[in-house]
Amino acid sequence: MLEAPRPHGVDPALLRAWGGHVAWMCAAVGWIDTSLTVRTHAAGSSLAFTAPPAALLSATSLNEWALERAAAECGGAYDPASLEDERLPQEQTAALARLRELLAAERASPPPDGTPLPLRDIPIALVTGSNGKTTTTRLLAAMLRAHGHRVGFTCTDGVFIAGEAVERGDWSGPGGARRVLEDSRVTAAVLETARGGLLRRGLVVPRADVAVITNVAADHFGEYGIDSLADIAAAKGVVARALSTRGTLVLSAEDPTLVAHPPRTDAQLRWFGSGANTSGLLPPAQEMPIAMAGLAAYNIANAEAAACAARALGVPDPLITQTLRTFGRDNADNPGRLERFDHQGRRIWLDYAHNPHGLGALLALAAAARGSGRLGLILGQAGDRPDESLRALARAAWDVTPDCVVLQEMTHYLRGRAPGEVPAVLRDELLRRGARADQVVLTTSEAEAVDALLAWSAPGDLLVMPVHALEERDRLRARLQSV
Repeated sequence: MLEAPRPHGVDPALLRAWGGHVAWMCAAVGWIDTSLTVRTHAAGSSLAFTAPPAALLSATSLNEWALERAAAECGGAYDPASLEDERLPQEQTAALARLRELLAAERASPPPDGTPLPLRDIPIALVTGSNGKTTTTRLLAAMLRAHGHRVGFTCTDGVFIAGEAVERGDWSGPGGARRVLEDSRVTAAVLETARGGLLRRGLVVPRADVAVITNVAADHFGEYGIDSLADIAAAKGVVARALSTRGTLVLSAEDPTLVAHPPRTDAQLRWFGSGANTSGLLPPAQEMPIAMAGLAAYNIANAEAAACAARALGVPDPLITQTLRTFGRDNADNPGRLERFDHQGRRIWLDYAHNPHGLGALLALAAAARGSGRLGLILGQAGDRPDESLRALARAAWDVTPDCVVLQEMTHYLRGRAPGEVPAVLRDELLRRGARADQVVLTTSEAEAVDALLAWSAPGDLLVMPVHALEERDRLRARLQSV
């Protein structure tokens, strides 16, 4: 799916031209019964068409080519700057030749045993949501391993097969799913399925046994026609389309948007939260390391979601309970999510919280655990969020009145913003909320932000460090473990 920016929908002539080019190219590469979809919203229209699950990356390039060519033919200027780096040439024959090259490369993405899709008959779980996806994915993978499976799973940190990291980085889209599903060692797959991948590429698999939606929260508004929580719920609810009547959809009973707008499905529905469907399955919170003696309510919810999904996949209840009693004892169980270190008398939490909902939950936990020491925080955000979303993040930070906020420039995530622009908006909102100028420190990178917060701190302080770049997290982890 891609965006055609026009406030009142796509020009009919442009739409006809786009559809014609999509149909011609699909027929040329052998994709039959292709259907087109146009969703009009406040900022324009989203244009999509059906394509084989094993060719979603190539299909995205085809879609962009069709719209760019249609715009040129209709006399309109179309700016492809925000689209794929790998663009098809505009000349039709050359575009078809290049598309076939991309398809061949995508189909040849190297499975260790050469087994192509369609999928082997193994249990498959899809995990999505605004927050908690990666923790839930890792918990479910651990439960399946306890049941004897060789698990392959994907998340925003990489692809992991049978306990080995085979790819690093964000693999929560179709590329990661293929990497897992084409590996003959894998006997069960858990696939983190991010909103951006669903909207940009489509559903990563044609079938799944379980789908989990952890929650929906205000984030990414304004992208791909997503302007409300109901829109986010609908986008994440796409995972339910992979379920048959024998499948299971797992939803949070404590999320009002999911309760009000559950996906339409013929699958079995299982709610978690407030003990629903997990009564007697979870050990006491004091016995679950990730629950931090019951203070980390959001991780209790993640545990409930994973437990419901594991039960639906046939994991015996005692193994689920046993896994929850051990998962999280070691930071390596859930890297980048509530990792806790003692460093020169300071308590340091390394996390990935990146939206107001997730940051608010993390900082509520920090406020409860801070004790008599001061609270310091690193705060930053990618440049693709609107100003109001940035201000909401700053408000979530200031709700617990930290003693120091170090603003980081996320240099790899400027996404159209000028350097310094995002920190300036965050700083302005913090000052509006009552922060003193000397409590807010500006830095130009995540590494500098870490150094600045450590330099400010003293023994007894609690430092919360949401660090987003995987390489910087690795460096910080090594630094904290070396002392």
